[in-house]
Amino acid sequence: MRKLFSVILLFLCMSVHAQELSSFVESDLLASLGKDEKAALLMVHFGTTYDETRTRTIDAINRKAKSMFPQLEVRESYTSRIILRRLKARGIQKETPLEAMLRLRAEGYTHLIVQSTNIIDGMEMESLRKDVESVMPFFREIRVGRPLMYSTEDALRVVEILTKRIPADRKKREHVLLVGHGTATPATAIYSEIDYMFKAEGHSNYHVGTIEGYPTFENALHQLKTAKAKTVILAPLMFVAGDHAKNDISQEWKVALEKEGFLVKLHLEGLGEVPEIQEIYLSHILFLMQHRERGIMEKKKVYSEQ
Repeated sequence: MRKLFSVILLFLCMSVHAQELSSFVESDLLASLGKDEKAALLMVHFGTTYDETRTRTIDAINRKAKSMFPQLEVRESYTSRIILRRLKARGIQKETPLEAMLRLRAEGYTHLIVQSTNIIDGMEMESLRKDVESVMPFFREIRVGRPLMYSTEDALRVVEILTKRIPADRKKREHVLLVGHGTATPATAIYSEIDYMFKAEGHSNYHVGTIEGYPTFENALHQLKTAKAKTVILAPLMFVAGDHAKNDISQEWKVALEKEGFLVKLHLEGLGEVPEIQEIYLSHILFLMQHRERGIMEKKKVYSEQ
């Protein structure tokens, strides 16, 4: 079963990363290990204080990673300092990525794959890459995976998955509004790309809004009114259905839409609960086990020789 799943993931990673191959070279991480070298996989999550959603998302993908990559020591870390503090107050200890990487090095691990469950390449990924850069001298090699929606192929796959996962009858004027977190960096454009992709793929009753970025609630509301929507299915475009899902989405956004006359239904499922979404992340890990990313100067050299 594991072998069959690996074949499926290999097919996914080949298609998902077709556009990115020019930035990578084939390099088998495990085959490159020396006699006294060993490799680990660090799963990096924003985190959540909600035990139920953590079980269905973070714990679930960690278990799958351990099952699919038995050759790697699999660890986890959380990036949210607020969540780390709240969990610690409850007696639950989690490490930051920096702490986890330093611990792995102290335990003799020399090669590392770092895979985040971030949705976009925003500020959380910037922070993670800075942590990786700070410990790079202590490892022989560190490979950092892409977030969920990085390549065009990834984004199209997410669109395909979500339209099946959250069906809406256009004839009954049912619309789906997916709510992302948003970011202050240009990476917020990914949400607009996804919104456009829904329409381009024939799903004009699917829309995207963000809490702290663009498109805004007002942008999404305009689309709903223009389309004369009757029922709105609100769903998080987030890895876990945590604070934002319980408060911003199921309360503030729901109430605001109801005041505008819409019948609102909630679909409070984190993306991390969806097996097909988990497979995209796992395909990123598999790709990294077989490829290393070229540095910018290495790419420039290759281009100059073409």
